[in-house]
Amino acid sequence: MSLEEFYRHLRWWMDPEDGRALRRFEAIVRFFEGQEVDASSVLDVCAGTGIAGVAAAKALSASRLTLVEARGKDLEKAKKWLEVAGINPELRLVTGNVLELPSLVEEHDLAVLWGHTMPHFDPFQAVRLFSGVALVLGEDGVFLVEETDRIKRFLYGSAYRHFLVEQKARDYAVVSLHEGYDVRRGMEERGYYKLPGFERIAGMKLRPWDLASQLALGRIFFRKEELITPEEHGIAGVSEVLVFRRPNKRIAGEIYSESQSFGGF
Repeated sequence: MSLEEFYRHLRWWMDPEDGRALRRFEAIVRFFEGQEVDASSVLDVCAGTGIAGVAAAKALSASRLTLVEARGKDLEKAKKWLEVAGINPELRLVTGNVLELPSLVEEHDLAVLWGHTMPHFDPFQAVRLFSGVALVLGEDGVFLVEETDRIKRFLYGSAYRHFLVEQKARDYAVVSLHEGYDVRRGMEERGYYKLPGFERIAGMKLRPWDLASQLALGRIFFRKEELITPEEHGIAGVSEVLVFRRPNKRIAGEIYSESQSFGGF
């Protein structure tokens, strides 16, 4: 199924003829009105019909608006959103792949990625997307992404959160319960209990990393990454092994020198 076919059946509220989309548009305008952002040019990536880009342009009185979307048919509705907003910025509609952003658009003050779009990108594509956006923003440019924490929503919102048997021995078992989640740090708070008796033995803060995210993260600091699976290495008792080669010391040095200012460290 193509992306266009998928969204023909599963529609997000972005059609200017839909009352729900109009209410969503008004909410996005209010959000941008409350931000300390000064932007005369707005870039909306994965723009759909342009609902978020037009909302940002209206709230910030931008004179130039560029919408980039793979589905050209959706972009046709962008002018209707401008009518709804009552604004008339210089408009450029680009049908193309956002992973090739630097070759598609010029420099902008503000970029937005709106509507929980990140599931379309694997971690490596996400790195390319974010770096591409950075390259087309001005020196004081701002990138705003509307997203949700799916680990919290789907994993911890499911049966996993209630009761998990961690280890079973002949005369006891250790179970764990979900007891909280730090959305800013992506860390779960989990309590561990011994059965029988339900004796609390520990409280832990944990990050449920996936392999692809670690590979993508490593790719920022190394020029080559590799995953060796148990099926590939054939060693019983050894799990997946991540291998990173040829360190990019320039980038690593810049990030390391600034790491003390990262939130929470």
